[in-house]
Amino acid sequence: MKATERGRLLGLDVGDKYVGLAVSDLHNKIASPLSVLLRKKSNIDLMATDFQSLISDLSLAGFIVGYPFNRQRSSPTAVNMKVFIDDLCKTGKLEGVRYTYWDECFTSKSKTILDKFAAVGILQVITPLLVCATGSKESLVTLSWFS
Repeated sequence: MKATERGRLLGLDVGDKYVGLAVSDLHNKIASPLSVLLRKKSNIDLMATDFQSLISDLSLAGFIVGYPFNRQRSSPTAVNMKVFIDDLCKTGKLEGVRYTYWDECFTSKSKTILDKFAAVGILQVITPLLVCATGSKESLVTLSWFS
């Protein structure tokens, strides 16, 4: 990724009821809690619109989605996260958004306000690794949100 294309990263900690959000600084060295979104099947379109606004307002370069790699892929937590991503795909509002998954085994699953701090944990671990490993964020995967 060219220096002119760099931007902040949004960390997502997807839970049963809430999605914790954290955002990195422009240099992807510091992560800060942003907010917690209420997660319901009925508000997925609104959430996709919120993500569109965040991409624009915060100059986001991509998403880092916490995923329980240390568990079986068929675990309820893994299935829950995949359903959320699939539901976002179906809205068609986030096509072309750059994202990757990160093992969230070291972040805690907590309630409401603390979910955004779990998202901070996801970003604080991955952002230095992305920059150190590649000298940039080239390791982000560009995928379509469409199925």
